[in-house]
Amino acid sequence: MLSSSCRVSVSITAVVGAAARTTPKIPNFRFIGLKKFQLASNPKSRMEVSHLANFTTRASAQPLKNAEELIDSVETFIFDCDGVIWKGDSLIDGVPETLDMLRSKGKRLVFVTNNSTKSRKQYGKKFETLGLSVSEEEIFASSFAAAAYLKSIDFPKDKKVYVIGEEGILKELELAGFQYLGGPEDGGKKIELKPGFLMEHDESVGAVVVGFDRNFNYYKIQYGTLCIRENPGCLFIATNRDAVTHLTDAQEWAGGGSMVGALSGSTQREPLVVGKPSTFMMDYLANEFNILKSQICMVGDRLDTDILFGQNGGCKTLLVLSGVTSLPTLQCPNNSIQPDFYTNKISDFLSLKAATV
Repeated sequence: MLSSSCRVSVSITAVVGAAARTTPKIPNFRFIGLKKFQLASNPKSRMEVSHLANFTTRASAQPLKNAEELIDSVETFIFDCDGVIWKGDSLIDGVPETLDMLRSKGKRLVFVTNNSTKSRKQYGKKFETLGLSVSEEEIFASSFAAAAYLKSIDFPKDKKVYVIGEEGILKELELAGFQYLGGPEDGGKKIELKPGFLMEHDESVGAVVVGFDRNFNYYKIQYGTLCIRENPGCLFIATNRDAVTHLTDAQEWAGGGSMVGALSGSTQREPLVVGKPSTFMMDYLANEFNILKSQICMVGDRLDTDILFGQNGGCKTLLVLSGVTSLPTLQCPNNSIQPDFYTNKISDFLSLKAATV
């Protein structure tokens, strides 16, 4: 067990389905992004998706000393949101000025989050509330990734999607034209286990999508399990497998990985993961904006999702210490995930830029 000062909250090495931490090892779940697939929105374009990154020890991360050099070396910055742009409902100091500076230099900005509880439109409203001008097309949530993946594989429109998750997933599925059931309305449903009781399920369900769900219950577990185990070819899709999340600033809370883990345990199946650190969203972005991954810098506050997401996609990576990861955690000998650079917060782009002039 790692010491508290040296502990890395690595969702891909956590025992899924529990908040307990164990000796890190790489489980056998699948990331989306291990084969060629064709985007429904662009049938002439194919995206060659990279294999999982080699989990080898990298050189130690370097403190960012020359922001100007990093800014000039890439065309696009991908930012995680919570812990990078905001904390809860409060902007992190210097964010508006930093984003304005990057836009003035012609940089493309994209905002990516594993939080599936909101749709892109709902996230757009949050940016607006915080005084940031961000278009819906610049926002990529894992709720959108789930719908985008189904479109990319030409998921049959006569099939349904059973959702274990919140409103964000439902809205994105609806926008993509898919039929769905479940979601929040199943949160109050209960099962009376009487002798001989057999639970019915919709045999037209062709995919079960699991995301973070604050109304997770046994009904949803059983319904999703029946669909995955008994409906031929039914897909098991996870928006992410984060072990913990930050619902309050007082402590860590069980993340979407706990819901995914319950279904994985009951079905004995591993999910297809569409959120970070899967390469699916990175490949989608590269294709959507027609940019080289080597011209992207991923900026995030979590090693196991944000930085690994960038590394799996072949991008430059910058860790900010304004969120989950502390400097002792980054520099812990047990941590093998090393970004290219680290800094305190993204507004360091302004001060470090000025220092190099």
